[in-house]
Amino acid sequence: MDDKELIISYSDPILITGSNGFIGPRVVKTLLDYGFTNLRCFVRPSSDLTALREIVSLYKTAKVEIVAGDLLSQVDCDKLTEGIRVVYHLAAAMRDTSYESSYLNNVVTTRNVLNGAAKHMTLRRFVNMSSIRVYSNYKLRRGALLDETCDIETDLINRGDAYCNAKVKQDELVSEFCSRHNLPYVILRPGIVYGPGNREIHRMIGRRIKKGVIDLFLHLGGSNRLPLSYVDNCADAIVLAGIKKGVDGEIFNVVDDDLPTSRRFLTLYKQNVQPFRSIYIPFRVLYSGCYLSEIYSKMSRKRVPPPMNRKKCSAAWKGNRYSNAKLKNLLGWRPKTGFNESLRRYFEYQKGFLKHD
Repeated sequence: MDDKELIISYSDPILITGSNGFIGPRVVKTLLDYGFTNLRCFVRPSSDLTALREIVSLYKTAKVEIVAGDLLSQVDCDKLTEGIRVVYHLAAAMRDTSYESSYLNNVVTTRNVLNGAAKHMTLRRFVNMSSIRVYSNYKLRRGALLDETCDIETDLINRGDAYCNAKVKQDELVSEFCSRHNLPYVILRPGIVYGPGNREIHRMIGRRIKKGVIDLFLHLGGSNRLPLSYVDNCADAIVLAGIKKGVDGEIFNVVDDDLPTSRRFLTLYKQNVQPFRSIYIPFRVLYSGCYLSEIYSKMSRKRVPPPMNRKKCSAAWKGNRYSNAKLKNLLGWRPKTGFNESLRRYFEYQKGFLKHD
């Protein structure tokens, strides 16, 4: 990489929050592979650090500091961001089902990290890890392109997605805070990040029902394109977003080339990992069911929100096209691992996981 393209030197301190998650260790490895030698890795006190330490042990000349703490503590965040030049903010709570918990662990933690960075004023860029789920495709026709210019979800209550709600508010916070404090930032919105370490078939492909003697997979994706991002390719995009000149304030969707349909992915999974019974539910049937569920919810005395609604259904299964053109044009990114090799590695992991299940 040409040094003239970079906003920092190879010895400048870099912070990675969420460094022990699914994507975090790959970001650490990618930074070390590029030659950056001064990393601060934030982890939770209860984290299993085996995988992260194995990666770090391969790079003897680099200074990698592993720091345990709590991003809900402003004191911890102040210490964590001291002297830091680039922040890769990957820490997130994806499985929180309540709005309160998701907001606390995605938005409040981000504000604390930003507060720390603003106090020290050494930051050259803040990279915020968002999600493609923040978009609304409700007004898009089926098959239309969903890219960085598309609408962000504004009807968050009726969307009924705590993670989407938190990520929309997190993006708003980053944009407003960084503009007010003159902190350069970039926002990344990956699609479905997959690879070794990722155990579940994504909900955009379908959902498994396992109750008693019933074991059935509901295939909900059909001919929809999947916004896949192989974890190593995603990590490379994240790293480039933090170090390349000329992209402050930009937003990037992160998806790979050669995106398969949900049907093709499921077929390959059955052939290479494990055959199982599945039933395809067409989008129109699912969408109609969500509409009836909404009507029932409104008529019910308890006014319980429906488990599924048309906005959430559209976001997952309406079917759109995706692009990585902006990522390629502005960052010079290209997927280092092609689709066939990515699938091979993922399927090998899945087979090994099933053997020990």
